[in-house]
Amino acid sequence: MVDLFEVAGSDESGRPVAGPSAPLAVRMRPRTLDEVSGQEHLLAPGAPLTRLIQGAADATSRPSSIILYGPPGTGKTTFAYLIAQASERRFVELSAVTAGVKDVRLVIEDARRRLATGGADTVLFIDEVHRFSKTQQDALLPSVENGWVTLVAATTENPSFSVISPLLSRSLLVTLHSLEDEDISTLVERAISDDRGLADTVSISEEAVEQLVRFAAGDARRALTILEAAAGAAQADSQTAAPSTRDTPIIDIRTLETAIDVAAVRYDRDGDQHYDVISAFIKSMRGSDVDAALHYLARMIVAGEDPRFIARRIVIAASEDVGMADPSALQTAVAASQAVALIGMPEARIILAEAVVHVATAPKSNASYLGIDAAIADVRKGGIGLVPPHLRDAHYSGAKKLGHGQGYKYAHDEPHGVAAQQYLPDALKGRRYYDPTDRGFERALGERLERIRDILRDE
Repeated sequence: MVDLFEVAGSDESGRPVAGPSAPLAVRMRPRTLDEVSGQEHLLAPGAPLTRLIQGAADATSRPSSIILYGPPGTGKTTFAYLIAQASERRFVELSAVTAGVKDVRLVIEDARRRLATGGADTVLFIDEVHRFSKTQQDALLPSVENGWVTLVAATTENPSFSVISPLLSRSLLVTLHSLEDEDISTLVERAISDDRGLADTVSISEEAVEQLVRFAAGDARRALTILEAAAGAAQADSQTAAPSTRDTPIIDIRTLETAIDVAAVRYDRDGDQHYDVISAFIKSMRGSDVDAALHYLARMIVAGEDPRFIARRIVIAASEDVGMADPSALQTAVAASQAVALIGMPEARIILAEAVVHVATAPKSNASYLGIDAAIADVRKGGIGLVPPHLRDAHYSGAKKLGHGQGYKYAHDEPHGVAAQQYLPDALKGRRYYDPTDRGFERALGERLERIRDILRDE
């Protein structure tokens, strides 16, 4: 009888077995650690995954439950298979996209039944575990705590935010990195020649490999998916050629362009890529690298980011990073934000670009930002004091009897429009919060401010 929980196309232990019709990325999945490309930081002798997989081969030991965290196409599913294979334990795979608490409990109960009857231990692989709710993740805790299953969970989201703390504390966290260009190139060449792959039925030019590596952006699955599509396009072209000119189909740049319309941008609006790209965008504007700022703007636009969100970040940057060095940057940013809401995409990209160029190329000052933060810090520490009597409200009945407003000097009646009198409470007298830079408009502002402060010190 076929086990309810075993994956279709799997062996007697539940580990998937790729048939000839399976996608190239599935057929080329590494069968041993030696076939794994990249992740050297985890696979060196004594490194986490090496010890985990080698330890799993010891029948007397139980492998730790682990959480594999990393971008798509970096080998999370592969390592789950290798752990199960090394330990010769039964493999069960669930996807958090489609599975619920009932599915999890059925797997766990079946695993307990097998343990009680002397059956094989179970490796439970949960893909995209971050999509499980807190309740669904809670359902995993007893099985992990009691060793009923060895949990291997994969996530593209930061586990600190997407996985509950009790599950994190009971698991080994392993972080995978995007593959290097050399790793992707090696995978492509292996897939071309390997019998499980394309078995030399096509060839590929060096230029096409380089372009394919760029398209992949560190994602092995994407690289092999594109390669498979390009191989199909090359073989189709070969079939239309005259019989006398037919040769081994070759994948070149043109074939790649035929196979895929455009390189997909890896950018999850709810995940790490969202925060990484927006962080790089803000820092590029702050660093005055207008070309980098436009690059990250383009990545967000192509990925479908909400243009209103982008506009809000530009407004913040205009105040936080440009400030009074160029006050007109905030005017441009606010106008852009309003125009984006009015116009919408795709024309909004032009408006956003104009605002980005202004903010990125403007002189920079965070003096206003530092000033308000310093003032807030003083207030939170209790540096408040009483409002000086001559500045208090004198409009209500009885205020003058209390001395409110007495001695107040009206600034417009004074030379230069500056009244020499105390404005800060006694407890903060002489405190300075705003120190303008010598950049842009703030240079002239700083000179004017020194003259103003000289007048105020004479009160």
